[in-house]
Amino acid sequence: MTDALKRLSDEGVAIWLDDLSRHRITSGNLGELIDEQHVVGVTTNPTIFQKAISSDDKYDQQVSDLASRGVTVEEALRMITTADVRDAADVLRPVFDATGGKDGRVSIEVDPRLAHKTKPTVAEARQLAWLVDRPNTFIKIPATRAGLPAITETIGKGISVNVTLIFSLERYREVMDAFQAGLEKAKALGLDLSAIHSVASFFVSRVDTEIDKRLDALGTDEAKELKGKAAVANARLAYQAYEQVFGPADGSSEPPERWRVLERAGANSQRPLWASTGVKDPSLSDTLYVTELVAPNTVNTMPEATLKATDDHGEITGDTVRGSYADAQAVLDAVAAAGISYDDVVQVLEDEGVEKFEASWNELLSSTEAELKRLTPKEA
Repeated sequence: MTDALKRLSDEGVAIWLDDLSRHRITSGNLGELIDEQHVVGVTTNPTIFQKAISSDDKYDQQVSDLASRGVTVEEALRMITTADVRDAADVLRPVFDATGGKDGRVSIEVDPRLAHKTKPTVAEARQLAWLVDRPNTFIKIPATRAGLPAITETIGKGISVNVTLIFSLERYREVMDAFQAGLEKAKALGLDLSAIHSVASFFVSRVDTEIDKRLDALGTDEAKELKGKAAVANARLAYQAYEQVFGPADGSSEPPERWRVLERAGANSQRPLWASTGVKDPSLSDTLYVTELVAPNTVNTMPEATLKATDDHGEITGDTVRGSYADAQAVLDAVAAAGISYDDVVQVLEDEGVEKFEASWNELLSSTEAELKRLTPKEA
């Protein structure tokens, strides 16, 4: 062990696991990762649940009981997934208590088919918060155009939110605005702002995947030099935007008055979360989206393979984000100069992201339906 994960944690990066299964909970593995690998949170998504439900016999008894009751596939799905999130939240509760609610959280996603519908998303968020019934839960809401007011309404009801599927700097600024608007609503209702937390999940690897594909199509030496650089640059500029809204991490200057008013009322800043940190291009370092995105008050949610790689050979050399903003902007400027439209890239990624989430959800429904049929008790 290099203890790179401890150094990463010491630098102010909260390490979350991007995976969950009933076996991981009941076997004690999640507890071991908390105790030994500095894991302080968990994120889930439909793909993760689909893999778990279809391959883990730990679900059989609950699925059989649900089948006996004749529940719908969607009801069964929510009963199964919220049970896992509730149990994982209980495992992480000591971390939640020790960090004053900042970490020790488990994220569960609203139905992605609602991504372009505001009111149903808010209703789903309230339902999930009620079903899980744990204070250390994050409800994941996508940062689509319709998702922005849903974020505001959900935060305004005192529900903590993990905003997911962020690719563009402009959309990220809109997310931070929606978050603050939600806190203002909560404040007007007299809610305790200190109990409301949020993270903004800025997707990383998919940016390189899309831009590098376009760079390969250009085929020039200049294009080849830019490969594997845009995603980190984009995320670093997102952190710059975070500091502009919530104030620099070193306290060197005051944040805008809007945030100061909320902060004085007890509000917590919305931390940037680096998502999609598993490296897709084998020519790049498998710890690239960890070691190059070290900054205070951030979260890095890692697939287990990335967590293990970082633990084994990750080189944590301190803050690799602040002070890099000019160079990061130069990378995106060079990409634009090569004829690649940033606006088009991020829109394609958002559209594809919603489509992939929906496809994963439908696969999850199909897997759950198959398990219900397989485990339906035969009539006596």
